[in-house]
Amino acid sequence: MKKCFALMLVMFLSVFAYNNTAYAQDPDSPAVTQDQPPVTTPDNPPAPTPVNADEPVIERSAHQVVKKYFIDGGWQFMAIVLVCLILGLAVAIERIITLSLATVNTKKLLGQLEGAISNGDVEAAKNICKSTPGPTAEVLGEGLRRVDEGIDAVEKAIVSNGSVQMGLLEKGLVWLALFIALAPMLGFMGTVLGMIEAFDAIQSAGDIQPSLVAGGIKVALLTTVFGLIVAIILQIFYNYITSKVDGLVNSMEDATIGLVDILIDNRAVAFGGNSTNNNEA
Repeated sequence: MKKCFALMLVMFLSVFAYNNTAYAQDPDSPAVTQDQPPVTTPDNPPAPTPVNADEPVIERSAHQVVKKYFIDGGWQFMAIVLVCLILGLAVAIERIITLSLATVNTKKLLGQLEGAISNGDVEAAKNICKSTPGPTAEVLGEGLRRVDEGIDAVEKAIVSNGSVQMGLLEKGLVWLALFIALAPMLGFMGTVLGMIEAFDAIQSAGDIQPSLVAGGIKVALLTTVFGLIVAIILQIFYNYITSKVDGLVNSMEDATIGLVDILIDNRAVAFGGNSTNNNEA
């Protein structure tokens, strides 16, 4: 999985570098040559400048606009924010795929387990859990492995293994939260650096002019905007993944409760003589 993330990062940066090169070689507008202005006299007033209504207006696509602002904000600094977005999306996509594969129909699984246990075939129930992917089947299978030791051992095994499975489900969310917090912080750092650049220009010129501070303020605003955009995108994925994890955990808890009820209802065939001894103790 780490190799896949590295390959995605290299491919994205390669495409981005190629687009920047093409953007630099393809100017937005052709060069305009300035002719010698005509000599005006009182007898020869300057002719009004004709307005060409048919002159086409060059429109930029959304990709070109974003790329332009990205370069104007200082691509050296903005590339760090872009890396946060790429790595965050890689983690989010990996988690979404993993959680989607971990989803299982708990009602169908419990029905199969109940049929096997009611027939006294606990080994068949264990095999059903082994053949079913996902954390829910893993937790139920761990409980069935302790069925010979009594209902208390089953519950302890379910609780212990359930905590492990919850940790696996939440794997990678710490890094995603880090990128969410890091992106706007980098944007605010760009804001501070841009304002410092603007004040340096004022100090060097000894005068406050809009043209002196416009560049620094522009860099400051662009870095903040891109940092917030990255944080918003990753936050949406984070909330979606968190809700999916919560749904899996609730489904897992319901399934474990259902398994314990099945074992209690069929204690004669599930536990044999162990259940009687366990209750007397």
